[in-house]
Amino acid sequence: MATPAPPPDAPPAAPPVSVVIATRDRPQLLRRAVASVLDQRYPGDVEVLAVFDQSTPEHDLAREATAPGGGARRVRVLANARVPGLAGARNTGITAAAGELVAFCDDDDLWLPGKLEAQVALLARDPGLEAVTAGVLVEAKGKVSVRVLDRDRITHDELLLSRVSEAHPSTYLFRRAALVDGIGLVDEELPGSYAEDYDLLLRAARRHDVGAVTLPLAKVFWHRSSFFAERWRTIVDALDHLVAAHPELATVPAGLARIEGQQAFALASMGDRRAAVATARRALAHDRTQPRAWLALLVASGLVRSEWVLRVLQAGGRGI
Repeated sequence: MATPAPPPDAPPAAPPVSVVIATRDRPQLLRRAVASVLDQRYPGDVEVLAVFDQSTPEHDLAREATAPGGGARRVRVLANARVPGLAGARNTGITAAAGELVAFCDDDDLWLPGKLEAQVALLARDPGLEAVTAGVLVEAKGKVSVRVLDRDRITHDELLLSRVSEAHPSTYLFRRAALVDGIGLVDEELPGSYAEDYDLLLRAARRHDVGAVTLPLAKVFWHRSSFFAERWRTIVDALDHLVAAHPELATVPAGLARIEGQQAFALASMGDRRAAVATARRALAHDRTQPRAWLALLVASGLVRSEWVLRVLQAGGRGI
């Protein structure tokens, strides 16, 4: 018996995907990230948009090929034409993307071979989803830890309470139409582009639950040249901007305490003891169990150094 043809309005089983990789001065890491995207065992077309932010584009990266299992593979090289920084670079890629789906990969991370296949399958099972994430492997100081959600949905309420760190931006995959015309581009006004990924996920989840594949599908590398390592003032200012942009955050005391605890730790790390203590106390007034606030008080008191706290957390695959 012949296989029945799909209905004429059925979506393609393997829609074309554009993958935005924003990069700056990390040529070897970038090539590793690009290779991991091109090596996806995904039958559809995949284009990589390597967007060079405040650095000279490496045009020799551009290429066109066909994957062994079918599907075109293309690398385009662009310069950030918008606000300098990660957000502008991501938006340069999004607005140039030709794919029906748009994904991100940080230039110092890599994808595991089945990432697109698994995430596109989840989108196909639930046409209402506009964005999906996945779990990650985190490598820090030679140790690898696994971060995977135990559920396949992330709600807006969950994101107000917690950053849901299992949903790493290197796993984000969006329907492009929803991203451009509904969720909106990456916020280029966030100081230093810090938490642009969290802001984007909050806006996506405000419209619909975000899907999550309950498998690690990307590998994330933590190191001292990571984008926001120890940029304390930027972190404090960006979190102020985030709370102003999402007033719902202030309605969830434990969630607000988490953000204030991060700010208190940043202030303590930059030596502003008075502001750190005041911010930590504000966080503890919202949630007495907020660990970042207690850590900030320890750092502000001089009992421990912030570098030591970060080393311990990163050894366990965690951040502040």
